[in-house]
Amino acid sequence: MTLKTKVSLSLVFLFSIILVLGGLGAFYLNQLAQDSRAILKDNYISLEFVSNMQKALTTLDDPDALADFAANLKKQEANLTEVGEAQATSAVRREFTRLRAGATDIGTINRIRLHLFAIDDLNRQAIVRKSRTAEQTAKDALLWLGSIGTFCFLIVFSFVINIPNYIAGPLRELTRGIKQITSRNFEERLHFKSSDEFGELARSFNSMAQKLDEYEHSNLARVLFEKKRIDTLVEIMSEGIIGLDEKRRILFINPVAERLLGVERKLLIGKYAPDVATSNDLLRVLIQDIMPDSAELQTRSTIEPLRPETGSDLLKIYDPGLNGKGKESYFTKEIHAVEVTPTGETQTVQAGYVIMLLNITSYKELDLAKTNFIATVSHELKTPISAIKMSLKLLADKRLGVLNSEQQEMVNHVEENTDRLLRLTGELLNMAQVESGQIQLQIQATNPTELVRVATSALRTQAEQKQIQFKLAIPADLPAVKADPDKASWVLINFLSNAIRHSPEQSSIDITAQKLNDQVEFTVRDYGPGLREEHRERVFERYFKAPGLNGPFSGTGLGLSISKEFIQSMGGQIGLHPNVVPGAAFYFQLAIA
Repeated sequence: MTLKTKVSLSLVFLFSIILVLGGLGAFYLNQLAQDSRAILKDNYISLEFVSNMQKALTTLDDPDALADFAANLKKQEANLTEVGEAQATSAVRREFTRLRAGATDIGTINRIRLHLFAIDDLNRQAIVRKSRTAEQTAKDALLWLGSIGTFCFLIVFSFVINIPNYIAGPLRELTRGIKQITSRNFEERLHFKSSDEFGELARSFNSMAQKLDEYEHSNLARVLFEKKRIDTLVEIMSEGIIGLDEKRRILFINPVAERLLGVERKLLIGKYAPDVATSNDLLRVLIQDIMPDSAELQTRSTIEPLRPETGSDLLKIYDPGLNGKGKESYFTKEIHAVEVTPTGETQTVQAGYVIMLLNITSYKELDLAKTNFIATVSHELKTPISAIKMSLKLLADKRLGVLNSEQQEMVNHVEENTDRLLRLTGELLNMAQVESGQIQLQIQATNPTELVRVATSALRTQAEQKQIQFKLAIPADLPAVKADPDKASWVLINFLSNAIRHSPEQSSIDITAQKLNDQVEFTVRDYGPGLREEHRERVFERYFKAPGLNGPFSGTGLGLSISKEFIQSMGGQIGLHPNVVPGAAFYFQLAIA
């Protein structure tokens, strides 16, 4: 029988006891009420009628005496309840009739009184008899209620004593067993036996404890072996690895991280990382992203933290090397938060952090070699390209001879491709500056109108070839901006060049400049096919060439990337206005001087 069934039956039994006691009490109370009503209704009222009639006989000289006697006699005749009461009442009626007819002698009155006494005696005897019946009913009720109540009290008392212990006992035993299992005493067992849920719980607990005991003894060596395997893997990895617990205390450091930090591991294990960071610049940089308040590290040391030369995630660190031949190396930092789910729970908790230093020196050296190669080749290409342009100018001089139409067309074609090569080498040189971190800026107060004039003048001929108009909206009272005039003009020229390339013939390009708070925003908007939605986020990526809605366009994929680097180097912002249809609207913002 299950525990639920037992509890339900116990409650049903208690409910039945309440019903039995309540029903029995109600039955006997109803009997007593009926006996009381019988005495009052049947006998006491008759005695009252007899008493009234006797009073009327003593006052016959009163004119109303006979009327009172007649009224009470009539009521008595309607309340005949005892054996012989009807005959006595009829006799009173007969003698009263004679009295009213004029027989007022003493004999008639005495006979009436005698019959009234008989009625009185009958009712008094009935009262005594019915009182005894009510008394017996009360005794029976007391006997039955007392007996059944005592029996029910004993049963309920047994429930009160046994049921709590029946439920609490196994729970106490289970709690004790769980505490033992928590203390890793997997040999603990529950010994209570039952066929209900508690018995099933005990069997399940014992089975769990047995399996945990077997697991503890069978897998401990394997777990230790696996731990040693993981420790060995961490030791031999070429990346620097530092492990911290949730309180940012150092748990482990592999040899690479030890070499880069320049501190022996035995001096670091178990130490609070921010304390060590006060005297170690590299560790301060590594843990600053996982501190609740990164300013804490800055206030605890006056030494400037390490910063990457290019990019916010690149660190240049001196690596002593295994053979003592050290060199400056490049690393990227990765921080992995460790979260675990405790056994028996569903919510994950913070367990610590793993900091990794990935050595990308070889990739950085290749990137520098590529950048130097591009810069060298671009610079060397400028000389022959300039010579070609000079030759083209000489060919255009009529003093050397007049070219026919076909020759002039070929010269124009060569000149266009020469200009294209010159622009390409210029972009490559600019990109080499960006990648090497050697952008040279000459920041000064610059007139926004002059920037727009320089850019439009440079591309006016190209725009006229496609019959494109520049529509300018430049307020005359715009303040000067803090910018490098050459770099800012280059960005604006790049925007206009792209707009001209993507605009249909006989269209227009809007060029606006407006003041926004403490900045001036320059915007170039064309009415071409525009950009696809999936390409809008990537247009400023290096070497990315976004195809238009009508197909791909030519270009190197470097112009917008270089523009972004130039504007950000000048402390500005650059972007693409969303929801511009048709065409596209590129903008950049520069601070007011």
